[in-house]
Amino acid sequence: MWWLPAAVARDTFMPPAATEIASKVDDIYAFLLWGSLLSFIILIGGMIYFVWKYKRQTGSDKTAYITHNHTAEFLWSFIPFVVFMFAFAWGWIVYHEMRSFPDNALEVHVIGKKWDWRFLYKNGKEITTTFDSANKAQAPTMVVPLGRAVKLIMSSEKMNPKGDDPTDRPVLHSFFIPAFRVKQDVVPGRYTAIWFQADKLGEYQVFCTEFCGAQHYAMQAKVRVVSVADFEAWLSSEGNADLSLVDKGRALYASKACIGCHTLDGVRGVGPSFKGLFGKEEAMDDGKKIMVDENYLRESILDPQKTIVATYSKPSPMPPFAGQLSDDDLSAIIEFIKTVK
Repeated sequence: MWWLPAAVARDTFMPPAATEIASKVDDIYAFLLWGSLLSFIILIGGMIYFVWKYKRQTGSDKTAYITHNHTAEFLWSFIPFVVFMFAFAWGWIVYHEMRSFPDNALEVHVIGKKWDWRFLYKNGKEITTTFDSANKAQAPTMVVPLGRAVKLIMSSEKMNPKGDDPTDRPVLHSFFIPAFRVKQDVVPGRYTAIWFQADKLGEYQVFCTEFCGAQHYAMQAKVRVVSVADFEAWLSSEGNADLSLVDKGRALYASKACIGCHTLDGVRGVGPSFKGLFGKEEAMDDGKKIMVDENYLRESILDPQKTIVATYSKPSPMPPFAGQLSDDDLSAIIEFIKTVK
């Protein structure tokens, strides 16, 4: 930043930046801050100067007749407009980069509930809150590799996922990593996502920034950035995984009778084949086009009558699976579908 040394700006106003995106966000923040300060000085300083310069000297002084200055009027409107549009375009470019997910990103499922986070990796490894010998809760720590893009697929679940208490419902959370400058709401009933690529080793704090109930303050977690070799060793180390998400999804594909209507070889059956389905654009019976992503698959599994592909009969013969599958089951089936190419 030409207006202030980058290290000074970041260390003074923001937590240390641990991603490239964080540095870009800091640059925009510093531009807006110092641009606002400069505008303040020009406006207030000019006002004070004119008050002093043109103050009435005697009781008989009269204000001179002043005509329009079209050039001045144009400049004081056009220059701020250009500055604002520059800031808007700069912000949009960075925002678009934040919302464009790399194809080769490591995907980690983040599940929020009252009042805790848990992290689920594709090999089935799960990170949850632990307790020490004094029964003090230890915040869950997501482990990610240095220099690799990581996509977080986030969802909200009940406090007791296996319980049937009607008052126990998923609530809104918000996942925020200050050092990475990324934040995304975790919304009940759908998937949301963010991504980052950590450039510095270390441990970084995670907060929930959406008030989610009495113990909102306790919804903390950490992200630990390690070398690629250390991450691979950690991921393959002994853990609590019985099956990978894909293997679990494949088992559910058979046990829930999905196999009867959805093939894996591209041949159309009663329902669409799973081969190449994820990421495909489908035309619906109402004329809309929808990209087959995690949210579309989730909706189609839970409520197959809601959106039906134009080339299939209506109503859909597929039964709704709402109430029959847990959130983890849904994630596993979707992860399985994503692998069928």
